[in-house]
Amino acid sequence: MSDFYTEADYENSVIELFQNMGYRYVYAPDLERDFRSPLYGEELEEAIHRINPDMPEQALADAIYKLKNFENAELVLKNAIFMEYIQHGIEVRYFVDGEERSGLVYLVDYKNTDNNSFVVANQWTFIENSNKRPDILLFLNGMPVVLVELKSPSREETDASEAYMQIRNYMHEIPSMFIYNCICVMSDHLTSKAGTITSGEDRFMEWKTKDGNYENTQYAQFDTFFEGMFEKERLLDIIKNFICFSNDGSQQFKILAGYHQYFAVNKAVLSTKHATETDGKGGVFWHTQGSGKSLSMVFYAHRLQDTLDSPTIVVITDRNDLDGQLYGQFAKCSSFLRQEPVHADKRKLSDEDKERNRHLRKGEKPVVGLRDWLNDRKANGIIFTTMQKFEESFECLSKRRNIIVMADEAHRGQYGLKEKVDARTGEIKIGSARVIRNALPNATYIGFTGTPISMKDRNTREVFGDYIDIYDMTQAVEDGATRPVYYESRVIKLKLDEHTLKLIDQEYDIMANNADQEVIEKSKKELGQMEAILGNDKTIASLVDDILDHYENYRENLLTGKAMIVAYSRSIAMKIYERILQLRPSWTEKIAVVMTGSNKDPEEWNKIIGNKRHKDELAKQFKDNDSPLKIAIVVDMWLTGFDVPSLATMYVYKPMQGYNLMQAIARVNRVFGDKEGGLVVDYVGIAAALKQAMNDYTARDKKNYGDTDIAKVAYPKFLEKLSVCRDLFHGYDYSKFVSGTNLERSKTISGAVNFIVSVDKEKDREVFLKEALLLKQALSLCSSLTERDLRVEAAFFESVRVLVTRLMNQGEGKKISLPEMNARINNLLKASVQSDGVINLFSDINQEFSLFDPKFLEEISKMKEKNLAVELLKKLIAEQVKIYRHTNVVKSEKFSEIIQKAMNAYLNGMLTNEQVIEELLNLAKQIAAAHKEGEQLGLTADELAFYDALTKPQAIKDFYENEELIAITKELADTLRKNRTIDWQKRDSARARMRMMIKRLLKKHRYPPEGMDDAVQTVMTQCELWTDNNDMELAQKGTDIYTYSQKPDFGKVAEESVPYGMETNKSKS
Repeated sequence: MSDFYTEADYENSVIELFQNMGYRYVYAPDLERDFRSPLYGEELEEAIHRINPDMPEQALADAIYKLKNFENAELVLKNAIFMEYIQHGIEVRYFVDGEERSGLVYLVDYKNTDNNSFVVANQWTFIENSNKRPDILLFLNGMPVVLVELKSPSREETDASEAYMQIRNYMHEIPSMFIYNCICVMSDHLTSKAGTITSGEDRFMEWKTKDGNYENTQYAQFDTFFEGMFEKERLLDIIKNFICFSNDGSQQFKILAGYHQYFAVNKAVLSTKHATETDGKGGVFWHTQGSGKSLSMVFYAHRLQDTLDSPTIVVITDRNDLDGQLYGQFAKCSSFLRQEPVHADKRKLSDEDKERNRHLRKGEKPVVGLRDWLNDRKANGIIFTTMQKFEESFECLSKRRNIIVMADEAHRGQYGLKEKVDARTGEIKIGSARVIRNALPNATYIGFTGTPISMKDRNTREVFGDYIDIYDMTQAVEDGATRPVYYESRVIKLKLDEHTLKLIDQEYDIMANNADQEVIEKSKKELGQMEAILGNDKTIASLVDDILDHYENYRENLLTGKAMIVAYSRSIAMKIYERILQLRPSWTEKIAVVMTGSNKDPEEWNKIIGNKRHKDELAKQFKDNDSPLKIAIVVDMWLTGFDVPSLATMYVYKPMQGYNLMQAIARVNRVFGDKEGGLVVDYVGIAAALKQAMNDYTARDKKNYGDTDIAKVAYPKFLEKLSVCRDLFHGYDYSKFVSGTNLERSKTISGAVNFIVSVDKEKDREVFLKEALLLKQALSLCSSLTERDLRVEAAFFESVRVLVTRLMNQGEGKKISLPEMNARINNLLKASVQSDGVINLFSDINQEFSLFDPKFLEEISKMKEKNLAVELLKKLIAEQVKIYRHTNVVKSEKFSEIIQKAMNAYLNGMLTNEQVIEELLNLAKQIAAAHKEGEQLGLTADELAFYDALTKPQAIKDFYENEELIAITKELADTLRKNRTIDWQKRDSARARMRMMIKRLLKKHRYPPEGMDDAVQTVMTQCELWTDNNDMELAQKGTDIYTYSQKPDFGKVAEESVPYGMETNKSKS
């Protein structure tokens, strides 16, 4: 074994792990197979015959044909069809004794695990747009359902992130492999994550348990991940029941359940099964907001179909807007659920409704009555309704036992079981839970909630029973399923008097007692005063001034700049809106009020509030990261169940408590890019209520979620990281960045990059990149508490970090773009320093430049920052050498050798940076000259590659005239072009034929001369490289030359999107 634990060693460990789980190991090079088919043919044929013993041969052949031939469509669409096949079987038609029949051919035997074939394979070469070899593939019955990309645990510069980029690259280069993919995995030993073909990197999730126990999951081992997900029975369960497509308009997203969803849903199904046979209490499913509760409900509904033999599902929510959102999620997953959910319009149809339903026109939807719908069926169906539909009458809706009631946000106050007597009228009021129980007496009830049931709330347990599963805030944040929420108090900015603060406290008290109607009536008078005080023009003016100051200085340039203002009442919301527009008249598209309307509203409000369609349009805009709508002023709407992942700031001007408060702040805890957390800015003293609400969470959350005050958490972290960065730059004077001109600032940044990329600072550089990123994240939360000079200093470190990252990244093909860097750094300074000066870091380099521009090379050699010049040249040259690696074997070897030698000598201190720059500049000139060589000889780029291969041994030119060598070159290229339909890579025999053909051609020209037999091998290698790329047209158009322009590149925007597996003419290099 080598001194290091390499990627190959890690690969072998993972393979061994699979073998221990009963997978058969196959080393792909040992197989005789079709390199252009992603399927493991033999296994597939055998499995399909084994699983479908009663199906005629003709039906099985039809199924295999369908599995191998998909109509032309985008990859995601093909994959959706495949998921349908693997989950439910392939529909086929066949004849028996001349009679046509139809049936299903199953690809997997889900009932008998051992009837399936499980293979783990490595070195599985697959050829499509290019020749690729994923690290590990898992074949289920011959279908490559899991692709695993590994990265070396011992190489610092690679990590799981690079594995993600590799997977995306595969999807373009070998798209057909992904038609059959269920799960993609990236792992570097330390971090292992799973996702789907549509998952962004932030949506790849760890699998932290083998048995559903959430404790001790903070540092999951790689074996926990692989054994937890890929134990045979579990893999089958995940593929069948826990992967679905969510259709969002024209876009389809493929969703893989997280480990917390998988185990919780399975527990819930067992608990429900037990409840149907006993007391009807299915239990309470508490998963913190933002962790995918709606999707868990979809997986649960799907899972029940098999377990309970097609029950009818009634989903109850207690608010119309929530009803719409949850219904929307189920509707998007209707193909997975195998049925369209419906919406109850009323409790019971009138005769008029029935008549209307009988004469529907095309495109008209029938009116749905809950009672009629339940009575029209004996099984199946998913219907959505609200609490209110049950309260309209006390009659029984259905006595069926096979009804499952899923109650969303199950612990709202109105789920009371007990009857209450109205003291004034003596009328007996029945609790809502009792009403539902009476309406569906034999149903089974399960509650879903994103916030815990309060210790005082006995009713919820009485209706639903105990917790089935708890996935709390701490665990969700640890797993990256949600982001932490931080808190900043700015109450003091409003200068509220003692009396007002007392009133606010009183409102909290009333809410805390779950007050019933009478208490609330009584307090309305007193709270009327509060409306007057909080709505006072002066108070509103100081509130808006402070919100604008905070937003524009600290939050506007963060992520997408989305923020929400929660107002105390509808009239106060309008006042805030009007005041903001007085001060910022150009913000008409940037800000909106979202609240319910009323008949008594002043006329001018109606235009602003609008109708339902207007509100739907606003919701669409607010969710769109690129839309101009950035700030939403709300009262109650959008505070529950409304998800905008990039929303990171909430200004609270409304006393809230317990459940309502936790729901509201969860609007800012969604995962988005590199969002560090959500910030709640408090103007009405919610701190105590927030602490109390946290106390209602599990003991574990109290302990771990602890203090969310940015002054106590983020600010000290910021100071600590700032101090680390200062230490790393000890000895470099960057004071001019704080006080200098734009030009001085630019030079300070360039100098700092030069300082930290020095050869002897490799360790410091690694530490700096990590610490500067943490510094940036801490500042994103506490910038409003940070003095300007410290913010400027942090901006300096962030500018240096961005540049060093771009310069040093090792990933091949990541192009350096200086204009992009300039733009990034200018935005950064704008955000943190409010500086409008434009910085151009490369002011001494002319506007457009390329490696082939002698003027540019000369200017680089004059750069004062020599370390920076070395890195810049190294990167640009590496890009060109990479291009040669795909096209010209001789030049690739030659240039790689030169650059490697020069860099080794530089790193070992044998060359100064002036000398290495000179070496690299010479190499750049050689590459530029090599480009022109072909033109001088009258050869295309690919012909020149053959010419180089023929003339590699210098002495060859003594034996042949140049014209003769050019003639051999042309004939060689011509022969390969004509025979390009022969598939060299499919079989070794085809490759052997190609070699024979080339040898014959060379022999005809008496090549090579005696004693130079090695020369033939070089020519062969070049021919094989050409066939591997197999794209003569592209090569003839000449190799790409990267030029870097200060002008924006609009091509990316204007080009039509290219489906996976197809290439634009300029996308290959």
